[in-house]
Amino acid sequence: MKQPGRVGRLYQGLTKIDFVGRKKIWFTISIVIIVLGLGSLSIRGFNLGIDFKGGSSWEVLAPNTSITNVTHAVENAGLSQPTVEKLGTDTYQVSADLNALSSAKQLSVTNDVVSALAKVAGVNANQVSTSSVGPTWGGQITNRALEALIVFFIAVVAYISIRFEPKMAVAAFIAMVHDLLVTVGVYSLFGFQITPDTVIAILTILGYSLYDTVVVFDRVRDNTGGVLKSGDVTYGEMVNLSMNQTLARSINTSLVAILPVLSVLVVGAYILGATTLQNYGLALFVGLMSGAYSSIFIASPLLAIMKEREPRFKDLAERVKSRADHRILSPASAALLSGEGAQRAVGVARSTRTTTVTPRARKQKRR
Repeated sequence: MKQPGRVGRLYQGLTKIDFVGRKKIWFTISIVIIVLGLGSLSIRGFNLGIDFKGGSSWEVLAPNTSITNVTHAVENAGLSQPTVEKLGTDTYQVSADLNALSSAKQLSVTNDVVSALAKVAGVNANQVSTSSVGPTWGGQITNRALEALIVFFIAVVAYISIRFEPKMAVAAFIAMVHDLLVTVGVYSLFGFQITPDTVIAILTILGYSLYDTVVVFDRVRDNTGGVLKSGDVTYGEMVNLSMNQTLARSINTSLVAILPVLSVLVVGAYILGATTLQNYGLALFVGLMSGAYSSIFIASPLLAIMKEREPRFKDLAERVKSRADHRILSPASAALLSGEGAQRAVGVARSTRTTTVTPRARKQKRR
């Protein structure tokens, strides 16, 4: 009989991947990425958008031009290091920081940029819209984003501590911080611009990462009251079993979330040129990838490390490993074992069932 391939084994519940045993590999990969990102952050910093650092922006409808033409036009008008984006169908936005210039110089550069955009778009100067954001406004947005992030973390830790247990809350919290650091590091390494859309996307992916982690932890809790009580597996092996049981679901949900975001990035931002989709889609893509990774390779191994330090699980590990018939369970074998246990329980119940004897039956028996 032909043996199923890797995909077939996954969906038939035959996998026995040792996630917990290979935790040093997973942790090393994450540490390298985070250290590189933090190093870039300390040297290069962030590429902050106009909403965070303040500055001026111009918008114009220009159906017969390109980002390259618009960039050359505003640079020739005296604009230093402009950011040019295509907001939608033929609408272009130019932004730059003019806070270092004097008021008179800012006014002069603004008028020159308006004239340049009107010329390259073939429209009147009054059809070019201008707006400005002060550095104070950018600071307020940053503070609000940090406040939202702190409130989110507190709510998550409180919920998981009550719904599951505090150690699971700690593991989930570390996984979310991991996702945040990876996303921040990638943005700094590659110089991606941070906008309010980026902040919204980061909060979104933290929620997604938490969802996937809770799914695994829910299975861990079920197995703690089932497979673990049999005394046939250690806590780490039970966590491995739980992750193998939910692995197909985790992969499917991750793909369902990542593929549409990837389509938005490739088709919307790069092929159609709608670069406003890039800020939101890019943060979602990086965060979803990191969230899928942390749910499988960070949160659950961390939980196993913390729980296996408890004396009862230390003793359990010693007893299990000393047994000659010790074996690693796959999801399919665990389901079969659970079915056999249920059948044994029914058999024991039937064999020990007592029959009630009435007084009339006793008399007939004596006769």
